[in-house]
Amino acid sequence: MNDDLTEAALRQQVLDPLSKYYGGIIDETGIARASHHSTPMYIAGWVAALVNPDSRYYHDQALLASLDKAADFILNRQHADGTVSLGSTNFNSPPDTGFVIGGVTQIYQLLAAHDWAEVLPIAAKVKLFLERTIPAMLTGGCHTPNHRWVITAALSLLYEIFQLPELKARAEEWLAEGLDITADGEWTERSNGIYNAVSDIALYHTGRVMNRPELLECVRCNLRMMVYLIHPSGEVVTDYSGRQDFGQTYNMAAYYTIYRLMAAYDKDPLFAAMCDYAGSFIKRPEGVNNNPLLHVLLYPEADISDLERAKLPDHYVRILNQQHPINEHLNQIDDVGHHMKIQHSSMHLAFGAPIVRIRELDKSVTIMPQTPSFFSLRHGKVRLLGIKLATSFSPGIVKFNQLSVEEGVYKLGITMDKGYNGPIPQQHLPVSAKSSVSPWYLLPHQHRPMTHLQTHELQVEIKQGASDWTIRISSDQREDVFTQVTFILGSEGAASGSDLQDAGEGKYFLKSGSMTYTVDEDRIEISSGAYEHLLPILREDQHPAGCQYVHVNLVTPFDRTFTVRLL
Repeated sequence: MNDDLTEAALRQQVLDPLSKYYGGIIDETGIARASHHSTPMYIAGWVAALVNPDSRYYHDQALLASLDKAADFILNRQHADGTVSLGSTNFNSPPDTGFVIGGVTQIYQLLAAHDWAEVLPIAAKVKLFLERTIPAMLTGGCHTPNHRWVITAALSLLYEIFQLPELKARAEEWLAEGLDITADGEWTERSNGIYNAVSDIALYHTGRVMNRPELLECVRCNLRMMVYLIHPSGEVVTDYSGRQDFGQTYNMAAYYTIYRLMAAYDKDPLFAAMCDYAGSFIKRPEGVNNNPLLHVLLYPEADISDLERAKLPDHYVRILNQQHPINEHLNQIDDVGHHMKIQHSSMHLAFGAPIVRIRELDKSVTIMPQTPSFFSLRHGKVRLLGIKLATSFSPGIVKFNQLSVEEGVYKLGITMDKGYNGPIPQQHLPVSAKSSVSPWYLLPHQHRPMTHLQTHELQVEIKQGASDWTIRISSDQREDVFTQVTFILGSEGAASGSDLQDAGEGKYFLKSGSMTYTVDEDRIEISSGAYEHLLPILREDQHPAGCQYVHVNLVTPFDRTFTVRLL
């Protein structure tokens, strides 16, 4: 695969010496960039090919010349402050420079150790690139939670090469913030498709270089958790992610390297089996910081070929984060002082929310509070991507904040409140209130007293049958709240039903009775429908593209039981 990638990338190299992108490899944006999923990623593949006797490009002079041009490119595109820009956003970005360092340090080490004098000038250019990044790494900040560990790993890997004590000291500053992971292995961003693997590989290298083996326990926890967050097809559970992989399709390929390294470190048969499984999904390279072949060549001691393999579980009921003190933590927010404001990131208030994972061979179910969808199911090729609830009370999507299990019944609940804001007391009014113009945004709205506070309670009870799931949704006795239950289905299947109204663009209304959703030989039946109001969508609700939606319209009070039957 790497040789094929090398061949394709060579055709994409910019060879016009008058172009500012000279030597770079054009990526999906149409230009060449110095970020971790662009030219440095291809450089990693080229280096792996040049130094590997098994490659058809081993010691290839033409590839060597192309690599030299690519090394010049990343030097030329490096900003004066030592950073690179992501390109799609994040300009002069310390964290995105950290991602690049995570792989370029390995590229340098592989070249410097290789017994072929002709690669040494390129190794010197790569080392110069790394040396230029040091000031930015010593002073630079982050946006997101995982960025801290990317930067910490970059500092550690630079320390491994340059041995500057200030690099180690800066890494310790980031580590002093503490690690943002639950006892069951969930990182803040809950990003099973992308950022789990990013944090894992970063902290592995930090722990290795800085002799901090306790950091590896976090990596272990997350890797053990991921065993239970894979659908039978190999699709990763992204139904509750707090990042851009939310609801998107990802597989386990990004985890190959970290499972291999940790399997070798721990002599763990489960990790070895997961490494094999993750490797079966590799079709393209990961970012430069997580290149599988680069790691295999640089760390031959992580050979797990003789390690025993455990059987991967395919029958389980697993509740993650059941003991995590999420409410205790949320109750402390007001005392921190940030007033829920943070730039270029999210507060990730769903961190540590419980997740129920159920697997029975080719059947897979996820039950989750604190997310737009509270239930998802896989049945063979059938993908019920989610069930969500929206109301006109809040208005918008309901994110249940309670989950409990009683005698095999999973219960979700929420009590929403909505009141009205009275006049600001005189003693809190600003000077602008007495001016000829009193801007709304200059008024201290936090001092408005609440009036006419209203509440609305919703509950869900989910129970598994022999060949079906029953989902009972009930409201309190408040009248005339418009409600919409939405079943989100993959675009690949066909929906049919005697009273299923096609509203176009993949949207349907199940007015009564049942409907069937079919993908090849696999089917599910959903019942029963209702059409108690005519609204096509409720305010503040959103439906992402690329799916099919079946809506059931309800008006409170209601107590409805839906059945998802596996056919």
